Order: sequence, then structure tokens, then C-alpha cells
Amino acid sequence: MRSGKSPRHTSAGEPTGGISADSNKTGRLVSLDLLRGLAVIGMIIVNEMAGMEGPVYPLLLHSHWNGLTFADVVFPAFLFMVGVSIPLSMRRRDEVDYSRILWRTLRLLLLGFILSNIFWFSQFSSGSWRLFGVLQRIGLVYGACAFMFLNLSGRTRLIVAAAILILYWPLALVPTLDGVPTDMWVRGQNFIGSVDRVLLGAGNHIYVPGTHGYDPEGLLGTLPAVAQGLIGVTVGEYLLRNPERRRMRALVIAGAAMLVAGIAWGFVFPVIKDIWSSSFVLVTTGIALLVLAGLSYLFDGRPMRGLGRVAEVIVLPFGMNAIAAYTLHEVAWALLGWDLLQAPYRQLKPVIGPQLASFVPVLLFLAFIWLCMFYLWRKRWLIRI
Repeated sequence: MRSGKSPRHTSAGEPTGGISADSNKTGRLVSLDLLRGLAVIGMIIVNEMAGMEGPVYPLLLHSHWNGLTFADVVFPAFLFMVGVSIPLSMRRRDEVDYSRILWRTLRLLLLGFILSNIFWFSQFSSGSWRLFGVLQRIGLVYGACAFMFLNLSGRTRLIVAAAILILYWPLALVPTLDGVPTDMWVRGQNFIGSVDRVLLGAGNHIYVPGTHGYDPEGLLGTLPAVAQGLIGVTVGEYLLRNPERRRMRALVIAGAAMLVAGIAWGFVFPVIKDIWSSSFVLVTTGIALLVLAGLSYLFDGRPMRGLGRVAEVIVLPFGMNAIAAYTLHEVAWALLGWDLLQAPYRQLKPVIGPQLASFVPVLLFLAFIWLCMFYLWRKRWLIRI
């Protein structure tokens, strides 16, 4: 989401503990970095597709309000993976430095604020600065989940997550603070959005302006995002304790159960990314968990040959340096407007149609990001925030 451009709600995240590219040799789980890498790739495609002038496939655009598209699944997958990575990177709890967690959270908040306001910093008259954003939410979720992992039992953390998701539903139905009629099925007409409007001012420091404005990474929406991270923490602990065959079966069952529960809940508490509704958390976590189970079955504990080698070379570089890839694509997005990238689109549009042709410049831009991440991966360099 970039100030000064059309609204685009996506995401990125970062491993809280790196998993080596040769994880099959070290016994660590390559599936985690593969899922993270796939999410980064999806984020870049979705973000840059939203900036194309011509029509794009609807699944690559975020839902206007309730509903779910491919674009809506990317960010929650990252937050889920942030939670999964916490137990893997903090196995020796007594040796964890709390100040490092705090400072890492603050660094993510600062970097996120810079990226959210990069146009505003260059020209104050371009609009108003924005407080929240993708990396800010990731930082808050990481900090909250890391501190709870170190200080609460697994059962208590699950109770906290369940309580957040359950209580978030009636909270969303509380009458709005600014008198806007409450209707969960209408964009912005809910208590969650009204808190953003009152605290940050409609049209000033929030992403969606207007009398029904709100911020899709706003204050109260961070609560269910923390619950999603806590579910990830539980999955991370489970991965450390259980052998591969039993592990995958349990992941599939848990993922399917959350997906079904989220869909059912969505009939009364709609699946809405922009307020991170509880049903949205369950649906997207279920999807991420099923994908993780599939990747674990295909790649964990197996030699990286054939399809595995392709996945390792193309996907893992993104997963190993997720924040770096996200930051680079946010900073370098203007490359997409170069004639060098747009010329193939103009040439192919009459032949294959604008929707399919729009992939070409985006894939070229993605290839540029990949080259940078591949270089870091080959050097075994991890850029940590």
C-alpha cells in the first residue's frame, strides 16, 4: 500500500528465525521458507497488478469489502508464518533477550512508517501522512506474540487467541463513535472503522478516506491479527515436537477444520480483510495451514531435485529475505512504468488480451526482485530488520 497511488491492500512478513536454504541437510523445515517465499511472490504480483493501467483478473485484486480473493490471502499467510517462526527461533527461552524483541518490533514499525509515507516525505503537499501499514502490523504482531510465547503457556495463549476472535465479533457490532449507521455488510460502517476515523481523522491519516473511511491495518484490527499469529505460534511448537507423517496429518485436519469453521462463521460475521474479521482469520489460517502441509509433504526431509530444485532456486530466495524483498519492491515500483517493461505489454495486448498481457511487465519486475534476492541467497546473506 503506497501513498499517492491507487488503494492496494497487501502485505509482507519476515521470518523471525531464518531457515537455511539447505534445510534438508540440517534437518530444519524447508516448507516454512517456501510458504514465506510463495507469499512474497504473490504479494509482489498482486501489488503490481493493482498498479497496471489496463484491466486485470479480479482474483488478483482485493475484495471491495466482504469476500475473499487470492490477493486477500497473502498478508494473513505472512502473519501466520511470523507466529510459526517464533518457537523455532526462540527454542532456548531462558537465553532470549527481551530488549532484542522490543528493538526489532520498533525497527519494523519505523521501516513500515517510512514505506507508508515515502511520497509524503518527498512532498508534504502530496497528502497526509499515514500512521499504520503492513510492516507496522507485522511488527506489532511479532512483538505481542513473542512476549506471550515467552511468558504464557501454550494453553493460555490459545485461550487468549480464542477470546480475541470471539469477543471481536460483538465489538464490531458496537454502535459507531461518529454516528455512522452500523452495518457489517457495508464498507466502513462499523465500530472498528469508526475508531480509526475518530483517532486519526477521516481523510487525513488513514488509508481509505471519507465519512466511511478506515485503515485496513488500523488499531483494533490488529487484535485478531495477533490471534492469527498466536495460532501460528501453536503450529510452530507442534512442528518442533512431532514426526513428519503424524505432523502432516494433523496439519491437514486442523487446516480443514479452521477453513470450514471460518466459512460457516462468515454467514453471520462476514469474511472481511479490511477489518480482519474473525471469520477471515479462520479461513485464511486454514488455507495457509493446508498449503504448509502440502509443502511439508512434498519437500521436507527429501532431496531438492526436480521440482524441489526449481522451488529452491526460485522461491527460497524470497522466503529467506522476505522483508528485504518487500522493501525493495516498494522502493523500486516505479520501474514498472519504464518503457522497457511496458513495451511487451503494449505489443502483446492486441494478441492475447490486456488481462493476460498485464502479467508480462509484472513478471519482468518480479524477475528483477528475484535476481537481487538470489544473489543474497547464494551468498548466504540474511538481511535482518
